[in-house]
Formats: sequence, C-alpha cells, structure tokens
Amino acid sequence: MNTEADVNDFIQNGYQEYLTHLSIDPVILGYHQQQLKILLLKWKGYKDWGLPGGFIKQREPLSKAAHRILKEKTSLSNLFLQQFYVFGDSPYRVQERSPQEFRDKFNLQVEDDNWLLKRTIAIGYFALVDYSKVRVQTDFFTEDYQWWDVAAVPKLLFDHNEAIDKALLTLRLQIYHQPIGYNLLPEKFTLPEIHSLYESILGKELDQRNFAKKLIALGLIQKLEERRSIGAHRSPYLYQFVKEKYEQALQEGIVHTY
Repeated sequence: MNTEADVNDFIQNGYQEYLTHLSIDPVILGYHQQQLKILLLKWKGYKDWGLPGGFIKQREPLSKAAHRILKEKTSLSNLFLQQFYVFGDSPYRVQERSPQEFRDKFNLQVEDDNWLLKRTIAIGYFALVDYSKVRVQTDFFTEDYQWWDVAAVPKLLFDHNEAIDKALLTLRLQIYHQPIGYNLLPEKFTLPEIHSLYESILGKELDQRNFAKKLIALGLIQKLEERRSIGAHRSPYLYQFVKEKYEQALQEGIVHTY
C-alpha cells in the first residue's frame, strides 16, 4: 500500500475488506550484539516513534492475520508469535480520531464518518525474529525504522510503551516454561551467546556453567563438532537447538529455573 491510489482505496473502502474497530499491534523483538532489540517505526507527521500495526481481514483467522502483518513488515514467515494482551483502556483507545489529524499528518481528506476515525481496540502480539534476516518494509504512513535496545526505548506514540512493557513481562514469564531462543539466535551459536541472550531478556546475571548444564540436560541444545574461531587460542564449540525437543517443549511446556 504505497501508491496514492492504493491508500485512497484503503481509506474509502477498507471497511469492506477489514474488520473495523480492531487491529493488531506487533512487538517485534530481535537479538543483536548481545542486546535484545525492538523494531520501531517513524510515523509520518509525528515526532515520536511507534510500533507497526495492521488490520484483520473480514474472514481471516486471527493468527493468520498476525502472521500476514508480520510478513508485510519484516518479509519473514513462520515466526514465533505470541498473543499477550488486548489494549482498549487508554484515552487514545477510547476517543475517536479527527479528520484534521489525517489532513495534518498525511495530507489526506477523510470524512467525519470514515471507518478509520472510530475507536480501535488493539490485540498485542510479540514476535521473535532473527535480526539478520529482517527486511523492514515501510509504507505510506511510515517513513523510517530503527532497532532500539529494549532498555533504551524512548517515549512512544499512543499506548505503545505500555504494549512493550507487557510484551516483555510476558516473555520473561514464559522463558521459564518455553525454550525461548530458537528464533532469536542463528542456527549455530556458542554457549556465551545463548547465555547472554537469556541474561538480556531477564535483565539479570545468570551463572553460565549451571545455565548451560540445564539446557543440555533438558535436551534442548546439543554440542556440535564444529568450532568458531574468534581469535588466538579462542575457538569455542558451536551448539544448536534440537528441533524435535524444542517443538515438544513449546507444545507441552517445561519448568526450570535460572
């Protein structure tokens, strides 16, 4: 939806294809340089950054809509997606938007009764992605993007700071029951890399030796015969997730402490 004709058709006729009053706001998380990152977009006409978003088609299953929206934003398929909250209490969600906002921000003419001006409730999903594979797609309403450290997220548009806080809380709770990491790390990784990832997510230091022992004992990762050369006398072994065990743990859950 990048051409003016496409945008005008979406504004005038989108209610025929999409559900009104309901959207999906994904919190997209990646891991880079030993930091947990979040993808934010720069919306045209606004000074602050915000989350991406999208609408649900009339006859589209909710999970399918979430995967479609994420693919449109990141070019990736088969992502780890988790629904975590419904947002409808903030003043932004309660009040209706004005035609003046669309004229000022996007130079678009919108009638008072347009479907986009009505109150919208957002369903929050968080997605775990391989940072190196993401190819961000902006559209008519956005002009730039940036990956931010989760510990340094600025003041955001609307209620998006609340959305990020709740997504991170959910992720940190689930890390004790699900083997988070498969989508955030490359296929082959070192023990310090996965150790650093979990520390970044949890926001606390973990005993490296015990941490690795637990993951290996659970059968979630396995040691490879390959090493990574990172300098003189430094060639750590590589590891990878055991896909069958990982998927089983996602379905059945696990209980472990760090």
